[in-house]
Amino acid sequence: MLIAGVDEVGRGPLVGDVVTAAVILDPNKPIAGLNDSKKLSEKKRNALALEIKEKALAWCIGRATPAEIDEINILQATMVAMQRCVSGLAVKPDKVLVDGNRTPDFGIDAEAIVKGDGLIEAISAASIIAKVERDNDMMALDELYPQFGFGKHKGYPTKAHFEAIEKHGIIEQYRKSFKPIKNLLEQKS
Repeated sequence: MLIAGVDEVGRGPLVGDVVTAAVILDPNKPIAGLNDSKKLSEKKRNALALEIKEKALAWCIGRATPAEIDEINILQATMVAMQRCVSGLAVKPDKVLVDGNRTPDFGIDAEAIVKGDGLIEAISAASIIAKVERDNDMMALDELYPQFGFGKHKGYPTKAHFEAIEKHGIIEQYRKSFKPIKNLLEQKS
């Protein structure tokens, strides 16, 4: 049975896409050290992401943009991004295991597993490549807008991030429906 693991990264940040990944691991090509991406160093995540992409039977990234998040809300946008990464797999899985407590309709058997990113290798693998992808997005945004510090806080609502927003305003990539951004926009209008 082919199992696709699915996880998301970036529901909490104020900026950028929510990123999901689906991975079908090859049972004949084991990968040592898979775990919840949050429990791994950046260096370890980056190395594992390359190995996962090399050894997996199939993998795919799915995204939902800030505009989509603003239109349908972060939860629904995450579900859409998950559907995109599963439908984009080159190999069709028999079952999908999703980290968390809910799963969208993939048109095939699916199960949500709370803390699955630390329990199921395929979900750990998805967690890792989604995290690396989202971090790379933030590094690219950091190059375009170094004054915001995206490379450090990765778009999360930190004190330094709020100070940068206060000083430099809001760029197009912000999620305008998120309360801190929405409140700032209302204050300015």
